[in-house]
Amino acid sequence: MKKAVQMSFWRFWVLGGMLIILPCALAWHLANLQVVPSADKGFEFLQSEGEARTLRSEMLSAYRGVITDRNGELLAVSTPVTSIYANPELLDENEFVALASALDIPVSQLRDRVEVYENKQFMYLARHLPPQQADKILEQKFSGVAAETEYRRYYPAGEVAAHVVGFTDLDDHGQEGIELAFDEHLAGAMGYKRVLKDLKGNIVKEKGVLKAPVAGKELRLSLDLRLQYLAYKELKAAVNKQKAKSGSVVLLDVRSGEILAMVNQPSYNPNDRSHLRSEQIRNRAITDVFEPGSTVKPLTVMAALETGRYTPEHVIDTSPGYVMVGKKALLDPKDYGRLSITKIITKSSQVGITKLALDIEPRDIRELFFRAGMGQSTGMGFPGESVGVLPTRDRWLPIETATLAFGYGLNVNAVQLAQAYAMIADKGNFKHASLLRSDDQHVESQVVSKSVAQSVIEMLKTVPRAGGTATRAQIDAYPVAGKTGTSHKIGVDGYAEDRHFALFAGFSPADNPEVVAVIVINEPTDGKYFGGEAAAPVFASIVEGALKILRVPPQADAAYVVGL
Repeated sequence: MKKAVQMSFWRFWVLGGMLIILPCALAWHLANLQVVPSADKGFEFLQSEGEARTLRSEMLSAYRGVITDRNGELLAVSTPVTSIYANPELLDENEFVALASALDIPVSQLRDRVEVYENKQFMYLARHLPPQQADKILEQKFSGVAAETEYRRYYPAGEVAAHVVGFTDLDDHGQEGIELAFDEHLAGAMGYKRVLKDLKGNIVKEKGVLKAPVAGKELRLSLDLRLQYLAYKELKAAVNKQKAKSGSVVLLDVRSGEILAMVNQPSYNPNDRSHLRSEQIRNRAITDVFEPGSTVKPLTVMAALETGRYTPEHVIDTSPGYVMVGKKALLDPKDYGRLSITKIITKSSQVGITKLALDIEPRDIRELFFRAGMGQSTGMGFPGESVGVLPTRDRWLPIETATLAFGYGLNVNAVQLAQAYAMIADKGNFKHASLLRSDDQHVESQVVSKSVAQSVIEMLKTVPRAGGTATRAQIDAYPVAGKTGTSHKIGVDGYAEDRHFALFAGFSPADNPEVVAVIVINEPTDGKYFGGEAAAPVFASIVEGALKILRVPPQADAAYVVGL
């Protein structure tokens, strides 16, 4: 009996000890899991794993900086839109029909997209929806479906400023034009926020912003939207009327070098690129080059005047209306006889400019062209800019010198030609063109003496007058100075006889220039392909309207108007 009592007492202590030890062990294990931070797979690990399944970091889109013209008119602005996305792993197949209907897409298309993203946790269902439309989808609370606020770029000026401003892609990254060139400046920086999600991926609660988004910076261009609309309208009308392949216009402020208008045809609507063709995108005024033809003859004359051996009154005999350079005959439309250098510019005499060029050093001509900005970048940093070709040789053949002097054997873009004429208009001061508005002093350099530049200005004033090649460039209220150009395009077997660039470059008012304009008409096919016929009238329409918009007082010269 005593032995049995002793055995029971032993069992009692064992059982009691176990009942005490087990709760303590359980408490210790729970402490390891939930309290002790240093324990392997302790509370910090479990907490982070749990939160990783419920707490998420989501991006906050940054507002892209606006682009405006010089007067603050909007050229590009971002508007908030909603993008619908999903976690493919959380989508409920029973909801596919309703989800596809809400997204307005076939069920088969939705299934195919889900299959592509089946091993991923994120896919877009719809991008850049109006908030009202997105709310109707989100109200149905589909499993695994959520939304984020993004920004869509809108271009108020549409096709009028498309080639300059460019556009962004779906992710708001610059793809063309200024949007690409200044993408980092405009883009800003993304932000992040913490959100609590349920098992279906729906946001239950926002836990706060981890990093606030930083909005992009504003960019003010040198364009004047009023002048941009004017130039666009006149160019489009001219290209359509002349059945031309394309065209470009550059309007530049003489004193600052800032581009006031830059337009091209054909154009496109950056707000609707569903039918966009590649040839519509490029900014031809910067990316396309051409042989400038007679528009560079004033620069050749400048080089001759700089030698000190010539004056505007110096006479050259152009009889009998042609000159042989090697085996090549260079012709004038007729025998002009004896012409002063001024009259060589007035009549655009090929014979006269050739004889002048062959009497001076070819490197002097080439150097003057370079000082005028040819063969080098404009410095604007615009994507796709072509610097053109300005040849340099150790030994120049006579025919190479002659063709360079009247604008063949080199090529330029429209902005480079505008820079050169701005240099003439500003009495020898050269400034790089700019697409940005700036109140700072513009860097300039005196590349030609004022007296030489003034002499050439006086010559250019005769071109739009009676007897010149550009009488259709006349503006009654504002004297004009400028030069026509007509260059053959290169074909399969050399220069094509039926394909031309019609050009006019000039400035106004001639005695106190405000604006420079360069007009390029590519392949006019209505029978009028000379610069004085195809390009000069466009210059007159644009420059007259521009000077009135800029409130430049009329400066009519009676002798000029009547063509005396």
